[in-house]
Amino acid sequence: MSLVETPESSLSKHLRILVLSHEFPPVGGGGAQVIQDLCRGLVRRGHAIKMLTTHFAGLPKEEEIDGVQVYRLDCGRRVPYRARFSEMGRFVIGGLVKGLDLVRGWRPDVIHVHFAVPAGALALALSALTGAPYILTVHGGDVPGGAPEKTAGWFRWLYPFTHPIWRRARRVVAVSEYTRQLAQLHYPVQIQVIRNGFNFSALCPGEIEVGVPPRVIWAGRFMPEKNPIQVVRTLAALGDIPWNCVMIGDGPEKARVQQEIAHLGLEDRFTIPGWVHQDQVMEWFSKSDVLFMPSFSEGLPILRRESRRWRGPERINMSSYVDMFMR
Repeated sequence: MSLVETPESSLSKHLRILVLSHEFPPVGGGGAQVIQDLCRGLVRRGHAIKMLTTHFAGLPKEEEIDGVQVYRLDCGRRVPYRARFSEMGRFVIGGLVKGLDLVRGWRPDVIHVHFAVPAGALALALSALTGAPYILTVHGGDVPGGAPEKTAGWFRWLYPFTHPIWRRARRVVAVSEYTRQLAQLHYPVQIQVIRNGFNFSALCPGEIEVGVPPRVIWAGRFMPEKNPIQVVRTLAALGDIPWNCVMIGDGPEKARVQQEIAHLGLEDRFTIPGWVHQDQVMEWFSKSDVLFMPSFSEGLPILRRESRRWRGPERINMSSYVDMFMR
């Protein structure tokens, strides 16, 4: 029996799992980090994991990371923080060739696909051609309405073709109740909520000491839905009290944010280190006091999850997910 037939089977059988995602660190944002953490955890439990993802300049086409065999496809990815529609299409087409080779040669027990678009289309094709079952995990932006500033145009014509992806999955998992409810508006399938995991062993931050001045931190993709410009404007209104701020990441809104900082004369109070490795993000968190999240909407923000390792209070925009953390 496979994992999708009985959850208890994972306790008695080591599975071969083929994971599909167009983003995997260092490519992608918080969702990619969750996928890597999940793969590592499955390897520690004795399962065999092969990962099919997108190549980016400077990365090897094949490598093993913490026991996970990673295969990267050349999809013309230009930047690590954002995927163009053409790049996602190339991932599906290229993934079909490599995926068929892996499924027929390695014979995985199950395919675990992250993001209904684009990797869901690849899982659907592989399953139809080989009979391999797949589990779909949706993260928010791959659901209509989850990131309208980024995907509304795509879903306007793509949406009718996405229904088989959801319908033919053996299981569909959402990372939050908000994401599940949003998906149920569009897809009449049973969806289970399994929230992103958290490493409780990292909860202790050591001695708590507020910085002088206090440091505010924001991290993520500089995208419209993340609303990074609000960080600058809110802190500018607090210009008469001491603070400094670090904004970590990259994206199309970065130049606008930098222009606003210069316009307000706050260059000496903001640090923007760019797109950095996860270890550097955590180092910045360890030296910060307040997490500022002004996003217009979030499914289950990885930034909020990771911040719980450290000491800082948060200022969270009241998006649809917040009730989950307040219970």
